[in-house]
Amino acid sequence: MQLEEFNTMAAEDARRLVRPCVDIDSWVDAVVEGRPYADPAALLGRADEQARTWTAAEVEGALADHPRIGERHAGSGTSAAMSGREQAGVDPHDAEVQRRLAAGNAAYEERFDRIYLVRAAGRSAEEILALLEERLGNDPETEIAVTAGQLREIALLRLEGLLA
Repeated sequence: MQLEEFNTMAAEDARRLVRPCVDIDSWVDAVVEGRPYADPAALLGRADEQARTWTAAEVEGALADHPRIGERHAGSGTSAAMSGREQAGVDPHDAEVQRRLAAGNAAYEERFDRIYLVRAAGRSAEEILALLEERLGNDPETEIAVTAGQLREIALLRLEGLLA
């Protein structure tokens, strides 16, 4: 999609387009209401700025639209397709990686009572596992901030991908 097309589409269409990037109403609304954008950098700058205002509750709510690392998205729409591409570095047929991810996901969920979210795009399974192990040592306040940062990275990459 071209930026000009995004700038001129109906607001509801624009909301439907950007929501799969991250399901946080305040972000979707701010990105759409910020139109028209002079260039992609302005759009991404606005999206980044708004993402830095997310509350812990917004971040936790948005996690419902993300599968565990190593698992497929339960849905079939745009968000599911994006998630599948992002997790391409995790081989679903590598039994040892799958075992380690399952154990790490369980430990993370036990510790923080939410799924482990990481920007998987561009990362190998080993990198994702190393980050998981590192983050298990975080206190809850630090970890929600790290999770918000990862969610922001995912949202911005997805938004940038819409303009590609």
